[in-house]
Amino acid sequence: MINRHIQKAVDITGSQAALARACGVSSVAVFRWLNGRRVKADYVMSIVKATNGKVKAYQIRPDLPDTFPHPSSEA
Repeated sequence: MINRHIQKAVDITGSQAALARACGVSSVAVFRWLNGRRVKADYVMSIVKATNGKVKAYQIRPDLPDTFPHPSSEA
């Protein structure tokens, strides 16, 4: 299943290769993220930055709410 948030990041940056360059990873890594591999927490903020905040950290790693809280759950 395609990760829609990574797809959005690819669409915003223009290509898998462009997102890969922005994150300092290989195009293969982006392909894997796109196809269901979990994005390492180290790269989440690079994706957020590459998309000018259009893709949010909590969308990329909703399983890490303490690290990347959803805005509605912040105190």
